[in-house]
Amino acid sequence: MTGQRRGAAKGSAPGWLGRLLRRKRTEVPLDPDRGDLVVVVDCTEDAEACSTALERGADGAPAWRPDEQAVLRHHLRVPAGAVDTVTAIAGQDGYLARIITADQDPVQVDLYRVQLLDALHCSQERSRMAGLAQRHGGDVTGWDALQPGSGAAG
Repeated sequence: MTGQRRGAAKGSAPGWLGRLLRRKRTEVPLDPDRGDLVVVVDCTEDAEACSTALERGADGAPAWRPDEQAVLRHHLRVPAGAVDTVTAIAGQDGYLARIITADQDPVQVDLYRVQLLDALHCSQERSRMAGLAQRHGGDVTGWDALQPGSGAAG
């Protein structure tokens, strides 16, 4: 054998692996500051599973597109004295922070990052954000996902 793979031709792997391999070669990272981003999924109910919210988003308008990058945004309320610590910890995992209400205590903070969104990773990140907020005396009020409006180029 001369180093060729058996089975599918290069770049045509089936399922999620194939999508991942094709995406890495062609996709430009989504800019989280784009002006055409719209909320395609949202969840403010602790009891709602991420999979349920994502299914609802896929059926909604505008519809969540699972094969495209999204901005996953978590909405936290944390005491003013904990904002720097919370944002620094989240920043270690690639999250950016926007302070929504700096003049109130608790402070409303949005933590967001660009990623491919699926139920498993969404659920993991949701849990991590809840733990982060709770360890610093805060809570999470919900999460949402944004993607470019339909017809927008990447």
